[in-house]
Amino acid sequence: MTKNSKKAGRLACLFITAIIWGFAFVAQSQGNVMGPFTFNALRNCLGALSLLPVLRIFYGDLRPDAATLKGGICCGLCLFLASNVQQTALLYTSPGKTGFITACYMILVPVVGIFMGRRIGIKVAIAIVASAIGLYFLCIPAGEGLSNINIGDMLALLCALFYTAHILCIDHFAPKVQGIKMSFIQFIVCAALTAVPALLFEEAGISEIRSGLLPLLYAGILSSGVAYSLQITGQQSTDPTVASLILSLESCFSVLAGWMLLGDSLSLRELFGCCSMFFGIVLSQLPERKRQESLGEEAAE
Repeated sequence: MTKNSKKAGRLACLFITAIIWGFAFVAQSQGNVMGPFTFNALRNCLGALSLLPVLRIFYGDLRPDAATLKGGICCGLCLFLASNVQQTALLYTSPGKTGFITACYMILVPVVGIFMGRRIGIKVAIAIVASAIGLYFLCIPAGEGLSNINIGDMLALLCALFYTAHILCIDHFAPKVQGIKMSFIQFIVCAALTAVPALLFEEAGISEIRSGLLPLLYAGILSSGVAYSLQITGQQSTDPTVASLILSLESCFSVLAGWMLLGDSLSLRELFGCCSMFFGIVLSQLPERKRQESLGEEAAE
């Protein structure tokens, strides 16, 4: 296999991942028939089970080291908060809007970095403003104020905050751990934590689980296990900026999936909001010129 074909294969893996994650919003909305907590508890169990053969291939055993175990627990807690808030948001708003608002985590990461003493460039500052404008047009109906924002949109934005924490947690532990093992542990932790409110507040029976079985299988096996493995493969030797840009297409595919499968539609105002947010997301992932030049100089040396 040539170098170009390997590169094309890795990019295809990332593109397929974005498609799977985008269409997963429809699966999640349909899976709410069994209750958001029950759905997520079962989904994460399936995600963990689907990673078992991957673990055997990459590592040969399931035993994690101390750093991987700690990282999996911390990431699992963040995933528990993010995924359950997102699943609840889908009770009140459309998959497409949820997908775009959730994608705000790509903007919130550098915003949180400001409070951690990190500086942001003019590009990121413009991206933040564009995303804020897009969020307003997407969530606030014409002629209404912030007090009229849909509770589902508010939950989706809160979900983006929790996914920001999840990304920062992964960034902290990633250099020290075995990636797929950490993902396996986070699925187990998330499933265990989610099972508690599922048992306390929901009464999903066999009939509810059976009616939501197909969305559950999609979200658990494809969106969690398969897509994560494809992401790992796709990001090998792929520029992080390119990978982020491809994966950000998830938000577009969530709108497309809602239109194709559920008949959802967006007004011109909401479409403008989506375009503005997507512009901000893409702009936030483009590298600064100075960074590109410094990388070129290092390569020359």
